[in-house]
Amino acid sequence: MRIEGPERYQLTFTPEAFTVLCAKGTNKFSGLSTSDLPKLYIASIDNKPIYVGITKQSIRNRLRLGWNAKGDSGYYGYAWRHGHTVAALDVWCHSDAMERNERDIETVEAEVVYLIRAAGQWPAFQTEIHFYPSSPRHREVAAGIMSHYRL
Repeated sequence: MRIEGPERYQLTFTPEAFTVLCAKGTNKFSGLSTSDLPKLYIASIDNKPIYVGITKQSIRNRLRLGWNAKGDSGYYGYAWRHGHTVAALDVWCHSDAMERNERDIETVEAEVVYLIRAAGQWPAFQTEIHFYPSSPRHREVAAGIMSHYRL
C-alpha cells in the first residue's frame, strides 16, 4: 500500500461557499487532489483534526457535495462549515489502489479516527466511520498521517 501526501490546502469558507488556496499560491486544487484514486482527507483547525473523510472523487467535487447538501437524502453536509471560517485541508492518495478499491484507505481512515479518539476525544465533527480488520501496515500508515497533527 503506497500512500502519497499530504498536499495541504487552506480553506476559507462560509456555510454557503468555500475558496481554496494551494501551497503553490493558486486558488485551485491540483495534483493528488484531482485524481480519481481513493483519497483520505483531514480538515483541521489550529493543527487539530476536526473531520476525517475519504473519497474517490476529486476533492473539489467532494467538498462541493458537502457544501451543497440540504438534507433531502438525510445528508446535511459538513457540519464544520458552520461556526468556522478557516481550516487546513490535507489530502493523501492511495496511489497503488487495485481497481480504485477504497477498502484500504477506509481502514486507514478508521485507524486515524481511532488514534484521535485515543488521544482524548472523537474529531469534533466526525459523524460516521466504518471499521474493518486492520493490518500492521494500516496502523503504520495511520500513525504516519497523525504525526502531522497536534492532539
